[in-house]
Order: sequence, then structure tokens, then C-alpha cells
Amino acid sequence: MLDGTSQSLAGIRLLADLPEDELVRLSKACSWRQFAAQDQIIDRDSESRDVFFIVTGRVRIGNYSLSGREITLDDISAGSHFGELSAIDGHPRSASVVALDGCLLASISPERFATLCAEYPEVALRVMRSLATIVRLSNERIMDLSTLAANNRVHAELLRQAKEHMVGDGRAEISPIPVHSDVASRVSTTRETVARVMGDLAKRDLVRREKDTLVVMNVEALEDMVDEVKGE
Repeated sequence: MLDGTSQSLAGIRLLADLPEDELVRLSKACSWRQFAAQDQIIDRDSESRDVFFIVTGRVRIGNYSLSGREITLDDISAGSHFGELSAIDGHPRSASVVALDGCLLASISPERFATLCAEYPEVALRVMRSLATIVRLSNERIMDLSTLAANNRVHAELLRQAKEHMVGDGRAEISPIPVHSDVASRVSTTRETVARVMGDLAKRDLVRREKDTLVVMNVEALEDMVDEVKGE
């Protein structure tokens, strides 16, 4: 049973700046569900079209190859949303979504989502910006998969994560430490390859483990390695 205080959309970035009374109405129009870690939230190709808001927790968006290999597309956390593609175009889901840890999710129907975007242009603009980001990241991923060797793709993924966890002086602290199998699923390689690349970076004093944190000692040097193979 969910208590009333937990059913708040105040932290959802897509809905930022909505009037308080509209947030209350939207909250009442939502379906609220809790998921445990590893629970399936959405199956690829399902006909559901609801849009989800992550109130607490994290989810993983991904797919599986024909051989059964997991391909991670993105991990998103509280304050984010997902599911808008099917709500917009009416087609089946393009990816699966799994809870990474305990989650509280709110969802609205595609009709309510369309009304929200029509009534609040700032929400529609945020949706467009979110989709534009997805397209850009997808283009980068396609280029990396097409042009970079497996070890270079690991470097590029580590650089991406490092830039999201900068702490100054050219250092980054990524916590928790990236799991090798997760990195491998993101860049379409093997866990063994990721372990080998991480070991090589550690020998070169570019990364170091500190408790539950992976410290990237020189983000600029890592970026130079990636740019060199990309020809930038």
C-alpha cells in the first residue's frame, strides 16, 4: 500500500515548473506501482503505451541480441521519465525496461500525456529535447560500434561516465565502481575484454580503485586516447 506522501511528482524534471494544482491533478490521474530489483517493467514489442515517471529508484533500458546477449542502452534514475516513444507514435515498445533496484513509478495514459503536452508547451519542449538527446547518443553509439575496436569502445564508455562524475583537477570519481559485465553490455564486447582494458589503464596509472569508487586520475589523457583513435 502506498501512502499519500509518497505519491508526489514534484521531483520529475519533465514536469518542472508546472503549477502545483496541475501536479496534484496529474498525480491523481497516475497509476502508481512499486517494483523490486530485477522486476520487468516493460517488455520489448509489448503493446502498452503508458509514459512512466521514476519517483524513486533506477531502471535499465536495454535489448537482447538474437544470441541472448544483453545490450544496455541507458540507466536512468529518479526524476526521469521513459516510454514516450510508444505514447507518441503508437507503435510497440522498442526496448525492455528492468528495475535496477527498488522503484516507485507513476504512469499516465498516452491520451493524458498528449493532453499534458498540448496544454503545457514547456513540457512538449522538454520531450523534444529529451528525444533529441537520445538521437544524438544513438548516433555516437553507432559511430563507435562501426569505427572503434572493442578496447577503444571501453575507453569511450569510461570517458562518458567520467565526464558525468568530475570532481575537479581533471579527476573523476565513479561510484559505485562500474561492473565489467554492465560496461560490456553497453559497448557490445565481453566482460573479459573490459577487465583486460581496466587492468591496462590501472597499470598506466590512469584509473585506481578506492573502496567502492573508480577514480579516473587523468580524464584529459583518457579523452586524448579516445580522440586519437577517432581522428579528432
